[in-house]
Amino acid sequence: MQIVVTPTGTIRCLYDETLDLHAFGPLEIQRGSHVEPTADSQWLADLSPVHGPVLGPYPLRRQALAAEAAWLEDNWLNPPVS
Repeated sequence: MQIVVTPTGTIRCLYDETLDLHAFGPLEIQRGSHVEPTADSQWLADLSPVHGPVLGPYPLRRQALAAEAAWLEDNWLNPPVS
């Protein structure tokens, strides 16, 4: 689990239950995407909540979840430095 602490003290991460994040204080949890099935049983990762793309389609849900996590880590949690 990657945890990023900003200069203002805000902590950002991709939420999972590896650590009890309540130890850091009150939480504000927001969705980074929506992984949903398509009409033809494929899977999409819609990253519009963080102004990202729609990834997929993928034949397996776990592939969409992996793509979602990779995109969030690369573009939201650790954005490229310009």
